[in-house]
Amino acid sequence: MDDPSTTVSVADDSPPLRELARRASGLSPAEQRVAQVVAEAPADVVQMSVSDLAAASQTSVGSVTRFCQKLGLRGFHDLKLALARESAPTHRRLADDVAPGDDAGQIARKVLSASARALDEAVRVVDPAAVQATADALLRARRILFTAVGTSAPPAADAAYRLATLGLDAVFPGDTHLQHVTSRTLRPGDVCFAVSHTGATRETIAALRTARTVGATTAVLTSFAGAPIADSADLVLVAGSSETAYRVEAMSSRLVHLAVLDALYVTVALRHGPARDALAATEDLLTEHRY
Repeated sequence: MDDPSTTVSVADDSPPLRELARRASGLSPAEQRVAQVVAEAPADVVQMSVSDLAAASQTSVGSVTRFCQKLGLRGFHDLKLALARESAPTHRRLADDVAPGDDAGQIARKVLSASARALDEAVRVVDPAAVQATADALLRARRILFTAVGTSAPPAADAAYRLATLGLDAVFPGDTHLQHVTSRTLRPGDVCFAVSHTGATRETIAALRTARTVGATTAVLTSFAGAPIADSADLVLVAGSSETAYRVEAMSSRLVHLAVLDALYVTVALRHGPARDALAATEDLLTEHRY
């Protein structure tokens, strides 16, 4: 009879599941039960919390975490991202609701509708108290450092620029090493604001952790509740949608993040005394660059 701790029935051929099959012989009986649930329904696991998977496999959160680590992952969040990337067909990874036979007009309508739904859902999901607390921290800050990489970098850069037009000392160094070094120069009362769709990017988490060690207030804008980066943040803004739980690089998540950052900007502008004069000076200066 097969040893239940070394047999895993893998129904898919995605990278995390191939790794699961390769390392099956090294799994404990509890980890084996976790593996079987993951192998049988990877798309369902994407929608679970770590506690859900522990319950479904009749194990513990610790067993789920150890199982993920044996696959070479840092934790359950990384497992979900890997499964989401591989379990979605190509057209679903590009855009929700789009079918391979759709023409350009249909694709445009579906993509725009999906973006509108993501923004509408964000209205219900974003915590107003977290927005207020983050705006308060920005208003009190002596210096504000934005940190982000990849596709999260443009929203972070835009937020830093717009706050700077209000007269605040806000910066976004484009180089990740410079972000990390700058975070070390922050002081209590300063703010390090991370923007990270997945909330699992090493460089962004490193900068945020360093800022926290020197006493700066740390804030994060992410798409996923329970993302690893949240453990290093004093203030957490979760702004995702149902599609961002499935599409790990969804463009609409960036639109949602831009909208939340815009809400913070407007809140700060309305409450920052020098903002009116700073905005007027900025507008006067920009007219020199227009025909």
